[in-house]
Amino acid sequence: MIVIDEEKCIGCGLCAKDCPAGKLAVKEGCAVYTPECIQCGHCVAVCPKGAVSIPEYDMDDVEEYDEETFAVQPQNFLHAVKFRRSIRNFRKEKLNRECLERILQAGRYTPTAKNRQACRFIVLQEELEEFKELLWNRVPELMDRMKEENPHYAAFFKFLHRRRSKNAEDDGLFFNTPACILIAADNPLDGGLAAANMENMAAAEGAGVLYSGYLTRIIEADPVLKEWLGIPDTPLVCCMLAGYPAVSYRRTAPRKKADIVWR
Repeated sequence: MIVIDEEKCIGCGLCAKDCPAGKLAVKEGCAVYTPECIQCGHCVAVCPKGAVSIPEYDMDDVEEYDEETFAVQPQNFLHAVKFRRSIRNFRKEKLNRECLERILQAGRYTPTAKNRQACRFIVLQEELEEFKELLWNRVPELMDRMKEENPHYAAFFKFLHRRRSKNAEDDGLFFNTPACILIAADNPLDGGLAAANMENMAAAEGAGVLYSGYLTRIIEADPVLKEWLGIPDTPLVCCMLAGYPAVSYRRTAPRKKADIVWR
């Protein structure tokens, strides 16, 4: 529920005007809440007097607006986007817990459809080696199941499995990553948007990620792997390898001209 502090509320109506669900109104000089809103928090964020709270959430986590810390220079943000690279060569150094928590916070604060906030984030670092062994052991059975529907993937996974069987250090799926972050969500867009914010946060931490469509496909196709991860009934929408890059990039990479229609 939404709680309005009547002593603080000045009846300005900003919360009612900004409420996307139309669940707030001003009556007798004070904001009034109508149940069954989506608890998006716009009312908390817009109130000039801090009169609104949502007890179900951690209100200590709410930050006051500060122009110096909030403002990101447009040219700096665009440069960061252009400079990002998909990392396929990681250092052995693990990401510390504080770094991982900040990356996850970036995912947590990403908007979700109807404000469901239903993404599940799974961080594999301490148990990553155990999971890797399980996954590689599941690949042969997966290849057999994929032969008819996805022969291209079956052939490619067979090639990777055969190569790793000859050399355990030759891991063509995990690239020596120290951590793997998985996002499960019923709405794939929710997970994709969260992943983008998390990658930007990882880059700000001096780390980097690789979106692995191959791992996502393998895990999503195998009930044993999904059960091990604790997401038997929730679609896996993104798998990110994460760590500190073992290579330094000196400049941005070129791209094709944008396909834009101005109307």
